[in-house]
Amino acid sequence: MARLNGKVAIVTGSSKGIGAAIAKGLAAEGAAVVVNYASSTVDANRVVEEITSRGGRAIAIQADVSKSADIQRLFQEAQAAFGTINVLVNNAGVYSFGPLESVTEDEFHRQMNTNVLGAFLTMQAAAQHFGDNGGSIINIASAAVEMNGPGTALYTATKSAIVAMTKVLSKELGPRHIRVNAVAPGATESEGLHALGIFGSDFLNGMIAQPPLGRLGQPEDIAPVAVFLASDDAAWVTGEVIFASGGQR
Repeated sequence: MARLNGKVAIVTGSSKGIGAAIAKGLAAEGAAVVVNYASSTVDANRVVEEITSRGGRAIAIQADVSKSADIQRLFQEAQAAFGTINVLVNNAGVYSFGPLESVTEDEFHRQMNTNVLGAFLTMQAAAQHFGDNGGSIINIASAAVEMNGPGTALYTATKSAIVAMTKVLSKELGPRHIRVNAVAPGATESEGLHALGIFGSDFLNGMIAQPPLGRLGQPEDIAPVAVFLASDDAAWVTGEVIFASGGQR
């Protein structure tokens, strides 16, 4: 039997990359899935079509995770479509890399607003909308929190905040039967990584050399970990950060 039958999941930032793979993975295990996106309508609808063509249930809902009004609308529309929500995957995120001197105020707020405030607002909404039986919150962090790579100070700070919130809220929300865990991917090949323009560069070769398993991760490497955490197989797992990084630290 599918492990997530009867569950309703919201996956933020799931029009492509890791988020899309997680949305598809949850749907394949029986969950009804809300594919959230900020601007990529075509990509989000493509993910929904792939899920529904395989017999799954999914809808796409636009919402900017850094805006509380958008988040409330996202949860209300999701509940109207599928009923009580019990899984939240906080995947929406942005990033850029560069030395300390290159970071502007605008870039600081862009990353903090999406990566940190966005996760905080969606967890607030989840705590309000999950039913009496609780549910599972899965935050997408990053192996960067242990790698401490030069040029990643801002991004690493945002993902370190995700780890901190995960651990604190696992204790705060535990009495309400809400589990809070994080998945920390290593370097993963996605549209976002391609957009950085590093393929074919020495920088990319260095990234590939870091994981002991000797390759970049794929979105499909991350999705099964999220599916596990969403399922009752992880009923006794909370406050954990699971590295899905090929051993990259």
